[in-house]
Amino acid sequence: MTRRYLRDGEAAALTERPLRSIVLGGQTIEYRLIRARRRSIGMEVHLEGLTVRAPRWVSLRDIEAALVERAKWIVRSLAEWRARRRDVMPRHWRTGEPIVFRGDELSLAVFPARRFSVAADLFSLTVRHPEAHDQRQVADGVLLWLKDQAWALVAARVAHYMSRVSPHPAAVRLSDARSEWGSCNAKGEIRLNWRLVQLPPMLADYVVAHEVAHIVELNHSTRFWSVVESLLPGHATLRRQLDDWTALLAA
Repeated sequence: MTRRYLRDGEAAALTERPLRSIVLGGQTIEYRLIRARRRSIGMEVHLEGLTVRAPRWVSLRDIEAALVERAKWIVRSLAEWRARRRDVMPRHWRTGEPIVFRGDELSLAVFPARRFSVAADLFSLTVRHPEAHDQRQVADGVLLWLKDQAWALVAARVAHYMSRVSPHPAAVRLSDARSEWGSCNAKGEIRLNWRLVQLPPMLADYVVAHEVAHIVELNHSTRFWSVVESLLPGHATLRRQLDDWTALLAA
C-alpha cells in the first residue's frame, strides 16, 4: 500500500472508473475499484482519493473486508492528503485574500483603475481593474494573467531543455488538468499545467525537465530517470518535494 501522486495521464484513466463507497471509522469513504492481473488486493491513497486494485476472482465482500482491516491507515492517509490542500487561489477576489505565485503566498490588493494591470512583488499581487468591485471580472483577469505568466515560463524552459535532447522544437500547450502537472504523448506533444506558475521555480523546472525527458524515453524506465538526471541533476529531491504541492491541482 502506498501514498503517492498521479503522473502522466494516470488520473484521467482513474476518473473514468465508477466510485463505490464504504463506511470506515465512522466515515463514508469513496473508492475506485480496478480489477487487475495480480495475486493480492492493493490499496493506494493519492490526490484523487482511494484506489483499490484486486484480482478478478476476489469477491466484493472480501475486498471490503480488506478495507475494514486497513480502515485506520486509509482514514489517516486520506486526512493527510486533505491537510495538504492549501488556499492557493483567493476564496474572495478582494484586497487581503491570499494567492500563491511562484511558491510564495502573496496578499491580493485590488484597486479601481482605467486600465487593467497585474503586478507581483515580494508581498502583494496588485490588481488594477476598471471593474474592481466585480469579483468575477477581477478573477477572470487575474487567471488570464497567471496563464500568460505560465506560458512565458514553460515556453522558455521547454526550449532550454529541448535544446539538450533534440535539434527540433517540441509542440507545447498549457493544460487545465486537475490531476497532473504535465504529460507527453507518442507524437512528442507536451502539455504543461498552467498552475506550474504557482510552484516554487525549481519544482516547476523539474516538471518541465520530466516531460522533456519523455521525448527521449516515453516510459519511466531506468534510462528515463537517467535522462531526467542529466537535464536536472539532483532531481530526486525536487521530485519528493513536489508531493507537498500536488494537492493544489484540485484547489
